[in-house]
Amino acid sequence: MAPLTKSVNPSGSIRSQLTMKPDEEIADFAGDVYRLACLELRGGNRAAVYQAELPGLNAWISCRPLQPATRGGDLYYLSVCSHGLISRITIADVAGHGEDVSALAERLRDALREHADHWDQSALIRRLNDSFLKVSVRGKYATAVLLGHYAETGELLFTNAGHLPPLWYRSTLGEWTLLQDATPYSKEVADLPIGLIPGTDYTQTAVELEQDDLVLLYTDGINESFDESGEQLGLDRLLEIARGLPAGSASAAGEALVSAVAAFRGATPSADDETVVALRRVPAANRGVEQ
Repeated sequence: MAPLTKSVNPSGSIRSQLTMKPDEEIADFAGDVYRLACLELRGGNRAAVYQAELPGLNAWISCRPLQPATRGGDLYYLSVCSHGLISRITIADVAGHGEDVSALAERLRDALREHADHWDQSALIRRLNDSFLKVSVRGKYATAVLLGHYAETGELLFTNAGHLPPLWYRSTLGEWTLLQDATPYSKEVADLPIGLIPGTDYTQTAVELEQDDLVLLYTDGINESFDESGEQLGLDRLLEIARGLPAGSASAAGEALVSAVAAFRGATPSADDETVVALRRVPAANRGVEQ
């Protein structure tokens, strides 16, 4: 299906109160599947590896701050609207650490809470951009990808604010590609990182995820990895790695991607935080643990 420009609100309601699980609970959830409840927000920048279940999606999350830190500049959040139909998945990479990350994390959480029931996410990204401008020091910015998934139709609404394009596996074709914005002005406006220009407009594009499609979000610690000869992985080689990933589950694809990147590095240590969020579309009425 060709990308379409969308601006709709399937849920038709507005709520602003989401529960937020402490980051400490995330790190201790390895080996289990966490099922997000309606109006729940989960995530952060703490080291964690676990599976999660959202309406119509199974997910696998790996957040690995650069050692020895236990919290890094990568942020991710998962949320579900009050009707249990819209899931939002966000990944961000903050240029900096410490207070910059904490301030953006707080504002990102607040924005996601306020817009939990909004299918249109343009207001969310604009608020995030303007609020980050108020707290960031000169030269600091962040990139982000926001995804909204409507369980009943499989529509995936995405907004890319200067972040790396997600990897998309189309199950009916058996092909991997990059999920990129297709609007005429995307190169001029839609790809701007957040925290650069007040009042920036961001486009949003929708594609239809089919049964068993996969979407992999990642931060630049993945594609900017170096091997022992000093050669960078890059997007082209990352896409080649993706074409060899198992597509049977989100966890299998995510784990294989992280392992492949580690194999590429060899003895070269990581140089940045690494976060991967793998998503797989499943029937909304028959969600369950992927084996």
